[in-house]
Amino acid sequence: MKPASVCRWNRFGALFVAAAVFAGCAGLPKTDGRPASRGLSERQGTKLSRAIQPFVSSHPRQSGLHALATGSGALAARLALAGLAERSLDLQYYIWHSDQSGKRLIHELLQAADRGVRVRVLLDDVGASPRDENLLALDHHPNIEVRLFNPVVIRSARLLGAALDFSRVNRRMHNKALIADNAVAIVGGRNIGDEYFGVHGEVNFADLDLAAVGPVVREVSHSFDLYWNSPSAIAITALTRQHSTPERATTLRASLTTGKDLHPLPENTFATRLRRGLVPFLPGRAWALYDDPSKVTAATDDTTTHLAPQLRSIVGKSKCELVIVSPYFIPGKRGVANLTELRRRGVRVIVLTNSLASTDVAAVHAGYRRYRVPLLRAGVELYENKTTGGWGRIREGQHGGPGGVFGSKRASLHAKTFTFDRRSIFVGSMNLDPRSLRLNTENGVLVDCPPLASALAKEVRSNLGRNAYRVQLDGHRLFWTTERDGKRIRLGSEPEASLWLRAKVNLLSWLPIEGQL
Repeated sequence: MKPASVCRWNRFGALFVAAAVFAGCAGLPKTDGRPASRGLSERQGTKLSRAIQPFVSSHPRQSGLHALATGSGALAARLALAGLAERSLDLQYYIWHSDQSGKRLIHELLQAADRGVRVRVLLDDVGASPRDENLLALDHHPNIEVRLFNPVVIRSARLLGAALDFSRVNRRMHNKALIADNAVAIVGGRNIGDEYFGVHGEVNFADLDLAAVGPVVREVSHSFDLYWNSPSAIAITALTRQHSTPERATTLRASLTTGKDLHPLPENTFATRLRRGLVPFLPGRAWALYDDPSKVTAATDDTTTHLAPQLRSIVGKSKCELVIVSPYFIPGKRGVANLTELRRRGVRVIVLTNSLASTDVAAVHAGYRRYRVPLLRAGVELYENKTTGGWGRIREGQHGGPGGVFGSKRASLHAKTFTFDRRSIFVGSMNLDPRSLRLNTENGVLVDCPPLASALAKEVRSNLGRNAYRVQLDGHRLFWTTERDGKRIRLGSEPEASLWLRAKVNLLSWLPIEGQL
């Protein structure tokens, strides 16, 4: 090795050792003594309280739910709530991209803050991978505060910092929620980014959110407060030695209002309909379900803080039909046993997940595929999403039901929904995989509303033949069937997947990584 190379390696080694020592000693900033911050109570007379008053007056003890089935509708709803809010906006997300959608929502938050609205933004530090200078510029506004959940300590070399503190940083906040004036909330599977709202140039995620009003909003707000005040939620100003300046904040605002990235939007019809009381909220009983934020610091086998056991007990009570939509589906032995028991009792079980070609995480497919045979032998109906699935090409239906759930140009399934006996439905952030069950925190809404649950289950079932491959068994071999030009087609290998992709998944299936997926 040449002397110059030796010097470079020595410098790298010194940097690595220094970073390792720093990571081991620094830890997260302490939050002891920090005053607790709570959601502002809903106040009569605001635009949003007036908009939902007709529903609240007619259904005083019930929540109202409206399915946001299309990406454009889901983005419009978020922008509408930010634009109509007068007192508070609370936002909690795993991913927030700096693309058209992300910039539009940031712009609306700044506009709201200018009106005097208190804005709290809680982001997962690894999922969002934010630039600290941008967050500091946003936080510079006197009415906006930004916190990062379970953040990487070393900000100047975040990838290295994450690697050196892997056991802690591996536990993430996967929650998604937006609450406006404590009057309306949006909960579901979508992060903030073009691919979640149907405007990405390459691939778009098929997803589902619920807009909610009524008592469940206060529960969603309570869950946000729990995370916001958690010791794992650290203010961006406490994490970095950088400081924002008025000039930097001005530059950030300018970047959100000029340039080719932000094309003019058509009139926000959701905002118009909401103001006029025309958004069709369906009445039902609803509960916010969520992991306790301490899940990221507790032992992985300590399920006392977990959402999964609450949902598992509901699954076990299904009597006639269970429809599972989960983009990342790794049921494990326990999950297979639970679904097998349901089938033994005569419950119809339908599972829709990603095909190898449509998934965005090949390693997850490697973990999932080993469970296909035992599930099929138990009588589970197993479907895998096509990359050309037509979910969501129909406008959102009347009466708050999903008039065509999911959708994109090249579609990758991202919705996480479970319907029970066509009566109840869970919509949220939780996948049925080990990472969601044991490592990350998750949230969602459980709704007892037969019209909504029945509409969703019907939508999924009626589109399976066209938009998904059915996986079946012929002896010990799998095969896939689908409809094409009115004919039934049978395929003997993973549909739409290249030889290289199939080979890669074969290799990944040998790795002992299921617990991380």
